[in-house]
Amino acid sequence: MASFEEIRKVRIEKLNKLLSKGLNPYPAKTDKEYSLNEVIEKFDELSKKKSLTLAGRVLAIRGQGALVFINISDGTALFQGLLKKDEMKAEDFDLFVETADLGDFIEITGNLFITKKGQQTLQISTWKILTKSLRPLPDKWDGLQDEEERLRKRYLDVMFNPEVKDLIIKRTKFWNAFREFLNLKGFIEVETPILENTTGGAEAKPFITHHNALGLDVYLRISPELWLKRLMVAGFPKVFEIGRIFRNEGMDAEHLQDYTQMECYQAYSNYEEGMKFVEEMYKFVAEKTFNTLKFKIKNFDIDLEKKWEVYDYTEMIKKMTGVDITKSDLKTIEKKLQELKVDYDKKDGFNLNRGIDNLWKYCRKQIAGPGFLINVPVMMEPLAKRMESNPNLVERFQVILAGSEMGKGFSELNDPLDQMERFKEQAKLREEGDLEAQMTDNEFVEALEYGMPPSFGFGLSERLFSFLANKPLRDCQIFPLLRPKK
Repeated sequence: MASFEEIRKVRIEKLNKLLSKGLNPYPAKTDKEYSLNEVIEKFDELSKKKSLTLAGRVLAIRGQGALVFINISDGTALFQGLLKKDEMKAEDFDLFVETADLGDFIEITGNLFITKKGQQTLQISTWKILTKSLRPLPDKWDGLQDEEERLRKRYLDVMFNPEVKDLIIKRTKFWNAFREFLNLKGFIEVETPILENTTGGAEAKPFITHHNALGLDVYLRISPELWLKRLMVAGFPKVFEIGRIFRNEGMDAEHLQDYTQMECYQAYSNYEEGMKFVEEMYKFVAEKTFNTLKFKIKNFDIDLEKKWEVYDYTEMIKKMTGVDITKSDLKTIEKKLQELKVDYDKKDGFNLNRGIDNLWKYCRKQIAGPGFLINVPVMMEPLAKRMESNPNLVERFQVILAGSEMGKGFSELNDPLDQMERFKEQAKLREEGDLEAQMTDNEFVEALEYGMPPSFGFGLSERLFSFLANKPLRDCQIFPLLRPKK
């Protein structure tokens, strides 16, 4: 078998042969008239034409001597072409045999017919090179076997793996479905800054970069929340944003550092109304994207049509671990985590909040859902409004699905004095080493002092898509980040 270097050398020689014939191996223009899918759908009508021009990538070459069948693909469909030496110029036929390879993009002109085996085919009278490929395509059957190579050369993975191509199409449908739903509800889509002087809206370590023109270090956003709530202050009743988020944290099947998130905010609404809104939205998006409300996710059978449960944060932890978090200190929590063999990070200012959060995550993994987690302690959420009936809890919910969090919403805190006190508590945690605690955003508090109406806010990430597709999150990104190839 020829080595890659030998194959590439031969292909460059073929390229030079095309050049010697006065042919451009990479022309800018093509006379393509129809997509291949159109040809298949309108075959009878187009068969009446004396000639038509198609284009695509060569994926198969069969035959020898004076008869050659080819398959080309333009991304919409696969179609067969036939070159017969006695039905075209001999020099054109010979040039194809001598210079064409799998992977080349070509333009073919001729007339349509159906073979004796019933295959729709273009009888080629002339052809033209559009792109001369220098590297051989991977074997159709073996493909890319190495997982990292598959993700690194995603363009080849898409070409030979229909499931991956379908996943990319579904991903587009997924986000478009959110846009459709929110537009129907009267929301407007906005864009807010990615570079920030202060991060906010979530508990996460940010990425830091340098702004040369302003001469200062800035952060890549971890959430658009505080910007979108400023628009509530400005008087917009309903806004949403779909955009990239950056969190400098660990990687696993559910977490990446660079991903897409949707957040929406509605004035004159609260978290109870928000739960109804979110349930309706999830069902709408699932149906639009996957044409079903029933899913197999990990070891869970999920039916979004069934009644959504409501889970109490403190009660669920007590029921599943025996720990009453309202009466426990950090030492008690850590002892229970160790007893349950929960792997947790003690670095970066591990504190009571982080301990309780790890305990809850242990419980969450056992809950199928769909459902809403409510009654979260105020110390766990610095941006949600306190419950009037119990100021120690906040009006927040999380969507629970297949043992994981699939979105979070709450009645937005619009009391500027309470918000500043919460930021101060977060600042203490940062001073103690908790780098995920939220930064104080004085300009946001200033905006709240002008007045923000009672509002409901909600956010979710592309993790929801990966769960509904029952795939690791990295597999659902088109080009996931990888270490440079050595």
